Amino acid sequence: MPSRDLIIVGAGPSGLSAAIAAKQRGLDYHVLEQGTLVNSIFRFPPQMVFFTTPELLEVGGLPFVSPYEKPTRAEALRYYRKVVDTFDLQIAFAEKALSVSRETEDGADLFAVETISSRGVRRVRHGRNVVLAIGYYDHPNVLNVPGEDLPTVHHYYGDPHPHYRQRVVIVGGGNSAAEAALDLFRAGAHVTLVHRWPELKSTIKYWVKPDIENRIREGSIAARFNTCVNEIRPTSIVVRGAAGIEELPADAVFLLTGYHPDWDLLSRAGVALDARGAPAYDPDTFETNVSGLFVAGGAISGKDTAPIFIENGRFHGEKIVDAIARRAARA
Repeated sequence: MPSRDLIIVGAGPSGLSAAIAAKQRGLDYHVLEQGTLVNSIFRFPPQMVFFTTPELLEVGGLPFVSPYEKPTRAEALRYYRKVVDTFDLQIAFAEKALSVSRETEDGADLFAVETISSRGVRRVRHGRNVVLAIGYYDHPNVLNVPGEDLPTVHHYYGDPHPHYRQRVVIVGGGNSAAEAALDLFRAGAHVTLVHRWPELKSTIKYWVKPDIENRIREGSIAARFNTCVNEIRPTSIVVRGAAGIEELPADAVFLLTGYHPDWDLLSRAGVALDARGAPAYDPDTFETNVSGLFVAGGAISGKDTAPIFIENGRFHGEKIVDAIARRAARA
């Protein structure tokens, strides 16, 4: 069976950095991406502005030039397209990894990565090493409450326009919830923010935090702190707070309560996960407890996604490929 030195699952910044390093080292590699290039960034709200500066989003040493201190989503998408074209990276788009397992061929251990394309075509790709640069944005943290699967409930925020003059409830207290609340309010929606803790998260972007706090203080955006969701109904949401049970009218509900990596894919591949869902890995090489299987970027985060950003995850791929190349040189 034909096999490669390295299969990289995920064409986000950390997966691209691994691909660039592999190409520069002369390794036979291939990138598998279930959606489009930098799929998570593509799914961000169109008006999103990054927290970081352009140079901290760079991969492969290619400059990210922007006229703004904080680059936009559109600029980032354009930059990563340029990265792929400049390095002529091998990427199979719309091909989702279903499983990663071990196989033996002529006495050599190989990984078999089973995939399915957007058209339903299944295939198995083989590699001596695998990098799971799968991020965490595809798996929202669910509340496990009745009504969470209603069509009025969303785990991702996009454009505010459809919610003009609607009653919208946003559940969450982080950056995504704050930005969505402000965007919807300014687009003419009647917004209520529900958060289970007594105050908003301190990690909210420094230019967003005073804005959302002032809107709540003046009553432009209603807020329910120390409040949890009991049930979601077709035109309302039932919450429980200090004052007891309350039913809030809601034409739309956004559950912006965070995301997590694909724990099922990791665990079925044999990767040990701790109580927070973080995989076991060597911090120097990012190799998991499964020899030859590496994790990069947001895949290492478990439930605690806040410490993993593009600006630090982009270096994981280089370290992984360096470890693979050194191991190959000793063989």
